[in-house]
Amino acid sequence: MAYPSFFDEIPSIELQDPLALVLGAFEKGEYEISYLEVVKSAGHSCPTVAGAYIMTQEALKALYPDSRAVRGNIKVEFEESLEDGVAGVVGNVISQITGATDKSGFKGLQGQFARHSLMNFNSDINSSARFTRVDTGKSVDVNYNHNAVSADSSMMPLMQKLVSGSAQPEDVKKFGELWQDRVKRIFENLDAVVEVTEL
Repeated sequence: MAYPSFFDEIPSIELQDPLALVLGAFEKGEYEISYLEVVKSAGHSCPTVAGAYIMTQEALKALYPDSRAVRGNIKVEFEESLEDGVAGVVGNVISQITGATDKSGFKGLQGQFARHSLMNFNSDINSSARFTRVDTGKSVDVNYNHNAVSADSSMMPLMQKLVSGSAQPEDVKKFGELWQDRVKRIFENLDAVVEVTEL
């Protein structure tokens, strides 16, 4: 399986999952989720998928500065509705990492380990997303701006060829390389693209 090498350079997100422990999936309930795994689930790598990963990674660092983040113990809120723009894509990625879902998630074992109702849309916030620890109530707002890292100027002409059906194989290859180069540069410029505010 071939993919851009920078995927392997992105730090994984370390988690502790009480449900995984109880059900014997992972020793101590500890595991990691990598960007590559998120890309496989999403089916692609783009500034939106990268942004969801980055927002989650940075939020969990702030919420759990001295330990692994606890999957299933994190509430996530969005200002947008589920149907707006890329909110659904972002929500899916964050759900994969945190376990939080709106109504479709795991209902729990006799009241424990529930994952549903931990993700809300149309929330009264002013950020890309708000992450809250259920156990302590500590929250952080995260703002993500992929426009801080611009696309290569030759991408638009290539895009026009792609959508018109006139692109040659070499055009498709070049477009993909430039697309992933931008994603790589987003990860290399976290200070420019993401801001975390503790509430």
